[in-house]
Amino acid sequence: MNMLPKREQISPEYRWRLEDIYATDDLWEQDYKRLKDMLPVIKSYSGKMDSAGTVYEVLNLKDEINMIAEKLFTYARMRRDEDNGNSVYQALADRAAAIITEVQSCLSFIVPELLSKPYEVLYGFLQEDKRLELYRRYIEELIRQKAHVLSAQEERLLAMMGEVADAPDAVFTMINDADLRFPVIKGENGEDVELTKGRYIQLLKSYNRRVRKDAYEALYDTYGRLRNTLATTYNYNVKKDVFYARARKYNSSLEASLDDDNVPVSVYNGLIDAVNSNLGLLHRYMALKKRALKLDKLQMYDVYVPLVEGVKKRIPYEEAVDTVKNALTPLGEEYVDLLDKGFKGHWIDVFENQGKTSGAYSWGCYGVHPYVLLNYQESLDDVFTLAHEMGHALHTYYSNAHQPYIYSHYRIFVAEVASTLNEALLMHYLLSNIKDQSQRLYLINHYLEEFRGTVFRQTMFAEFEKVVHEKAESGIPLTADLLCDVYRDLNARYFGPDVETDHRIAMEWARIPHFYRSFYVYKYATSFSAAIAISQRILQEGKPAVDRYIEFLKSGSSDYPIELLKKAGVDMTTPEPVQDALSTFEDLLNQMEVGLNEHMA
Repeated sequence: MNMLPKREQISPEYRWRLEDIYATDDLWEQDYKRLKDMLPVIKSYSGKMDSAGTVYEVLNLKDEINMIAEKLFTYARMRRDEDNGNSVYQALADRAAAIITEVQSCLSFIVPELLSKPYEVLYGFLQEDKRLELYRRYIEELIRQKAHVLSAQEERLLAMMGEVADAPDAVFTMINDADLRFPVIKGENGEDVELTKGRYIQLLKSYNRRVRKDAYEALYDTYGRLRNTLATTYNYNVKKDVFYARARKYNSSLEASLDDDNVPVSVYNGLIDAVNSNLGLLHRYMALKKRALKLDKLQMYDVYVPLVEGVKKRIPYEEAVDTVKNALTPLGEEYVDLLDKGFKGHWIDVFENQGKTSGAYSWGCYGVHPYVLLNYQESLDDVFTLAHEMGHALHTYYSNAHQPYIYSHYRIFVAEVASTLNEALLMHYLLSNIKDQSQRLYLINHYLEEFRGTVFRQTMFAEFEKVVHEKAESGIPLTADLLCDVYRDLNARYFGPDVETDHRIAMEWARIPHFYRSFYVYKYATSFSAAIAISQRILQEGKPAVDRYIEFLKSGSSDYPIELLKKAGVDMTTPEPVQDALSTFEDLLNQMEVGLNEHMA
């Protein structure tokens, strides 16, 4: 039977090297103790931030404390992600989460104390001590958000709530990654295959409809048996959002979430409006898929199947690495050299193993190179995932190298630009080097799937989050039935009349980890649109566009996300980027319809 290997059975060359953060767990313990000793020191400044020099000392010490806390937390969580069933690193991750809450509590006096001072006093401090120039943007950003900052005591109470507030996410993670087990199904050749989240999409791409149906039903029936538990968990995650928004005097959870990036609510709503106005394109794509697959009605387990049969090449990891490097050469020699450094330097954890966190991500801490978690399955999708996550990693590398700690963390609103741009360049490279018409159609289909999964699907997710948060804010209980009804209705509207929306897909909300990072997913769609625009400029203009883009990567959070994108040539406050992306989708769909007619003739 095709069972997942244990962690120790994965060759070291395919495992990341977390020893670059802490060579041993004992060194982690030493930093943990050092951080504990620093907390009383910074607390002693409470009520004493009455001079420019003291303000600088506090802000500088705050950065040092946060750097150590981030390092502790990153190491512990990534160790746990290697195998969520490992009790040693479950405990370490719990301790790291607890001390993060303690840190936030100890630092909670800083912002209210600064904002208790008149503006002229704060600007006077900036003039008086030139060392504070480093913190000018930080202080000006606090002033912008002053209406939503509470008293020192209230801020401390909110900070103390941090660990409790994280409970829904922690519970979901344990259910989803540690406890949940899926059935064994029969593969294409009748072999036993253990269904996992990592294998699920690959099984849905099988040309054997029985395999797709079995995988689909097994996955959602498993989640369905926990529907009330998962609904309760998500309900309290939404309640947390509503609580914090009201505590900080925002009009809604959505406004509270977007304000951190200084993004108007109109950008979020504008995305949903633009995509809803173009749902006819997705319906056309589904109709084409139904005809290509020769089905009377598409089921949800049919929508992932490639339209061109016979292109089923398995891509070894080493081949994927070479392909990504070649595809990203338009970004310049320095970028490709850094990429190679990551591939050879144990930044990446490649293959799935028992207990490993599902999906893929890039993460790290200041002062250490970034890391990438994969669950590589040798598909074309996985090659794109590799390019995607290395886009994140190099964005982090550039930001950390060129920004002080306080501005090194780029905002999530721009976080998906670098990753999606890498995917766009990879697609351009592959299409430019493919001669075979079937393979070309396969790639165009893959690009259409990227649009479907990123622009249409993530916007549907964003609309789901908006609807359920509004219901919670109106006092409507988020029961399992309500969540399923909302999701089923959205799924039917987005996919259109050629796709059957059944009771199983209504449970899809229950398996989406990003819903525990509320109002995050819309940024995939906006970033995708921005990345398409920037990638086209790079391919057309060459070095000038590359130079602007690299400067963007170096910028971290040194300006508001929308302003950083404007400097790179894209204005997300207008509908043009999203509409242009959807026009690109329409052009690809036209090519696919013509090519498929010829292919099927």
